[in-house]
Amino acid sequence: MKSNLQSNITAALAFSVAIVLPLCPAVAQDKNTWSTIQRGYYLTRMGDCGACHTNDEAKPMAGDYPLPTPFGTIYSANLTPDDQTGIGSWTDDDFYRAMDEGKRPDGTRLYPAFPYTHFTIVTREDSDAIFAYLKTLEPVHQEVDPPDFPFPLNIRLAMMGWNMINFEDREFVPNADKSAEWNRGRYIAEGLGHCAMCHSPKNLIGAEKTGSEAYTGGMAEGWFAPALRKDLNAGLDDWSKEELVEFLKYGRNGHTAAFGPMSEVISKSTQHLTDDDVAALSTYILDLPQDEDEDHSSKDEQRQPLSSDDERMRVGKVIYEAQCSACHAPDGDGISGMFGDLTRSGIVKSENDTSLLRLIMDGARAVPTDKYPTPQAMPAFAWKLNDEQVAAVATYVRNSFGNAAPAVSSDAVSPLR
Repeated sequence: MKSNLQSNITAALAFSVAIVLPLCPAVAQDKNTWSTIQRGYYLTRMGDCGACHTNDEAKPMAGDYPLPTPFGTIYSANLTPDDQTGIGSWTDDDFYRAMDEGKRPDGTRLYPAFPYTHFTIVTREDSDAIFAYLKTLEPVHQEVDPPDFPFPLNIRLAMMGWNMINFEDREFVPNADKSAEWNRGRYIAEGLGHCAMCHSPKNLIGAEKTGSEAYTGGMAEGWFAPALRKDLNAGLDDWSKEELVEFLKYGRNGHTAAFGPMSEVISKSTQHLTDDDVAALSTYILDLPQDEDEDHSSKDEQRQPLSSDDERMRVGKVIYEAQCSACHAPDGDGISGMFGDLTRSGIVKSENDTSLLRLIMDGARAVPTDKYPTPQAMPAFAWKLNDEQVAAVATYVRNSFGNAAPAVSSDAVSPLR
């Protein structure tokens, strides 16, 4: 009797094992697939993919978003898995080739408005995760308009010459002399984050300037993205790591609030990163070197603010006191977390006055985040102030409150209207 019972139990266990074991790989595979898709979703946020590839919020990643460039307008690709107009027929190898080499499956070349010059360092594992996530999206049949480029730029073969000069297919190699956090920050900033694409100047054929000119500021969508290097006149030299983390995570800190294209970076990308990744990104950015060939401190010491007797300063002061001081305070130090501190603003002190003029003329709206759900706004003054008055108040704040920066000409205001 006992022997029969043991035999029955053994048989039952054997039967259970025979049924369950074949299912285990499938269960594990499903779990890994879900994890990969979730990671891919996170990485698309890290890369701010939705900002350029979503023209209609009801059709996420369906592309056809117009991207202005100095050479004309290009329209972003459809990244949904539609077989005809999207990436539905692509393989993971095809997607990685686009990320790594800037080429479509048929070998035609992508324009560098898609930042493959940065994405080339993205690992195959991360590329596959992004592709796995994109394949889960609702397919959208969305035709994408052709680039509005003049000849010969409208011929994609021209990108072969551009790539020979400006593109290097490379892998990410950690710096053994730096911390793991620094290396993670570098991977984010130089790869999916493609920070230099906005914060670096461009050459005549639209490529980022590298070396000592990288991260020294650049034009982006009609705004000037400020220098991120330790330039005493307009960089992040007086920002702590905690302040930069707060800015990237919540869109504002004691220095400034995000506006223009950066507000979209905060809302669609950096606020969704893990605390560790935001800290890593901040560590890398704050460690960017100063240009060793230029003595910024000497330059800053030699610059003197305009005299208060200057006509532009007198006019600007009257405008500031009437229109600006209620929020930014009579002494320019604003209200931390609400209204910008003009005494510590890289935008105010920057050699390039474009963003300051846009703020005065067009106003701005801070991005709502978890910490600051109420978006503070700066009103537009273009309707109220003429070109000379805008230039005067800009000149005043650039040469008051301890600032010293070049005066603004009314000729710089007119093209921005």
